[in-house]
Amino acid sequence: MPAYEHVILARQDLAQAQVDAMAEAAAKIVEDHKGKVVRTETWGLRQLAYKIDKNRKAHYVMLAIDAPGDTVDELERQASLNEDVIRYMTIRVEEHEDGPSVMMRKNERSDRDRGGRGDRGDRGGRGDRPSRDRDN
Repeated sequence: MPAYEHVILARQDLAQAQVDAMAEAAAKIVEDHKGKVVRTETWGLRQLAYKIDKNRKAHYVMLAIDAPGDTVDELERQASLNEDVIRYMTIRVEEHEDGPSVMMRKNERSDRDRGGRGDRGDRGGRGDRPSRDRDN
């Protein structure tokens, strides 16, 4: 069976419970049409590159699925009818990645990096820079 990754961008004003319910509904569509959801990841509320329908942010959800083409068609049809979905994209992949996706690994790395910001060492501020002589 072909492997796909389906990413949904949901409106920013939705509660996390509503986003989770939307992901469960998408998974139910896949399973009702003889497909299988391999993994569901919630990437959280993220900044968009540009406004989409007056939204500056969106909730991102990714479903890794094994399903025939007609299942993907139905999944995309349902996403286009849902007014809470501002964008969606489905791509076919050769095989699913083991472990978390790149977006989840990126979030883990940034969380780890944020922890060490307390002590900045001897990185002087503006006052430590030599002044420039403008009278030349």
